[in-house]
Amino acid sequence: MIILLSPAKTLDYSSPLNVSLDTSIPIFEKETNQLVRILKKLDVNEIKSLMHLSDKLAILNEGRYKEFNKKYDSKNSRAAIMAFKGDVYTGLDTTTLSKEDLIFTNNHVRILSGLYGILKPNDAMQPYRLEMGTKLTNKHGSNLYHFWGDKISNTLNKNLKAQGTDVIVNLASNEYFKVINQKKLKAKVLDIDFREIKNGELKFVSFFAKKARGLMTRFIIDHQITNPLDLRGFDYENYRYNEEGSTEDKYSFIR
Repeated sequence: MIILLSPAKTLDYSSPLNVSLDTSIPIFEKETNQLVRILKKLDVNEIKSLMHLSDKLAILNEGRYKEFNKKYDSKNSRAAIMAFKGDVYTGLDTTTLSKEDLIFTNNHVRILSGLYGILKPNDAMQPYRLEMGTKLTNKHGSNLYHFWGDKISNTLNKNLKAQGTDVIVNLASNEYFKVINQKKLKAKVLDIDFREIKNGELKFVSFFAKKARGLMTRFIIDHQITNPLDLRGFDYENYRYNEEGSTEDKYSFIR
């Protein structure tokens, strides 16, 4: 079973790590460098316009790409799972994962990324910002979906074969999951839906849903789950399985 996550915009490269990790080099190192070469040529205003950023964030990210290095070390990078700090990763609470937890996580979790394509949790990652939906012109087309093509799907197929599984638990956003060509994916995709009960109605609340994706990932790690049927037992922060709203391909959880 492979769990797919989206990355986060918020990053943390300063907090001390509770576990020492041996990092690996991302599989699409060459492709990442191709994108970085394009981004290095952009000035602050071009980055601001491309990514719809404030002046402050545009300056920050122009600097990130100007300083991006082909060589990864402890000064310019850290393990991806420890660098992301958005809502999903708040739910995942990476700072409390043990060495054993992180080994399981590295085997079963994959993080989709506009710049890196796909990351293992222990892959070294330099700070960046590049949403998958960004319309960045490249030699393959007008956006990152064109750039990545079927490379991510093919990599997932190799990961699935290596694990001896055909199940993907999709906890990524639509923006990121769109990069996968499901026609070529040799897997059963299980989507997970989180809803809140408000005034007697089920409501989708983005913040809570993002955090719940991290909570579900943490539940999988805590119990080292490899059978998707066991996901129905997810009960963190008062969520419960909604049998009436679920199907074979989509599990619903409410609270």
